[in-house]
Amino acid sequence: MINKLRIAILSLSALASSTTFAQDKKDIFNPVNTSVTSQTIAPDARAAGMGDAGAATDPDVNSQYWNPAKYPFNISRAGVSLNYTPWLRQLVSDIDLAYLAGYYRIGDYSAVSASMRYFSLGEVQMTDGSNMTINPYEMSMDVAYSLMLSEHFSLGAAVRWIYSDLTYSYTDDTAPGSAFAADLSCYYQNYINIGERECQLGLGMNISNIGSKITFGGDNRSEFIPTNLRLGASLMIPIDEFNRFTIAADANKLLVPTYPKRKADESQVDYDNRLQKEYYDVSSISGIFKSFGDAPNGASEELQEIQWSLGAEYTYNDKFSLRAGYHHESENKGNRKYFTVGAGFKMNVFALDAGYVIATAKNNPLDQTLRFSLTFDMDGIKDLFKRR
Repeated sequence: MINKLRIAILSLSALASSTTFAQDKKDIFNPVNTSVTSQTIAPDARAAGMGDAGAATDPDVNSQYWNPAKYPFNISRAGVSLNYTPWLRQLVSDIDLAYLAGYYRIGDYSAVSASMRYFSLGEVQMTDGSNMTINPYEMSMDVAYSLMLSEHFSLGAAVRWIYSDLTYSYTDDTAPGSAFAADLSCYYQNYINIGERECQLGLGMNISNIGSKITFGGDNRSEFIPTNLRLGASLMIPIDEFNRFTIAADANKLLVPTYPKRKADESQVDYDNRLQKEYYDVSSISGIFKSFGDAPNGASEELQEIQWSLGAEYTYNDKFSLRAGYHHESENKGNRKYFTVGAGFKMNVFALDAGYVIATAKNNPLDQTLRFSLTFDMDGIKDLFKRR
């Protein structure tokens, strides 16, 4: 019963957005499988409004998820952000993601930052006669340090603890799982001239969740956490003193092995043994290197594993923002294709942002996903109370 429950919950949270589209593609549909998939959900409304692009955009409080190396380039000394996402509202009404992030710049060249993520899968009523109601969840906490090596380039590193509790009793057959991971990131920012305009160029990279595999009780197969490589670029173009326009693009790939394809003449037992050897027995570090060349259909399938995002942001007087974007994932790897729109309002003390998903694939449960972010600027709060 427990394993069935765990499989059902994981399927709901991780694969609901993809299996709907696999029914007529059973022979080629082969998504990259990981555990604790809640780690891959974009937490903040600004990036969500730009098609989930954030590796190289202007630094903000929520850079911890996208690229912590951006923090030393923040103008404000410190900030805190609260983010909330009702998740998979097309399927259920009680799955939510809450995300808290903050940073503090140390001097002019470095910063410390931290975040906490809590993903609630709502209430699950047991059907085994116990009449129990359980509340499965996943969470993580991390801290990071970032340092400017020059006026244009910075590095960042983060460590993270991940915890997944999808059970209702802790026995030899069922227990929560936990893992430790690290992020390595870099960010480049400079100004370039395009015609008579001085534009800001940003380039970023973040390799996230490099760490241990995760094992749940009653299962001798350790599963991969979602190690991910994200590359991004952005260009901010000033129109005049009050108006500016930013375009950004991200590409990301899960650094996790792909399931090997079962051969036509291979028995189920032989395939299970090969799956154990070629997938489950692979270490997390070996899996990173293996992920670049193990797709059953070769290079064409490896390219399908790359997701890309394109976003744009218009800002007036540093106070009002309008955003739009598009996110693309191959049909054979999940088919998460959607447009996004968003808006933001910023004051000296706080900023409020919202992002909205408009799915392009039919019956996509991510459709109409809405995110909210509330950000507090510590410099603005000090100015408000005259405590400089």
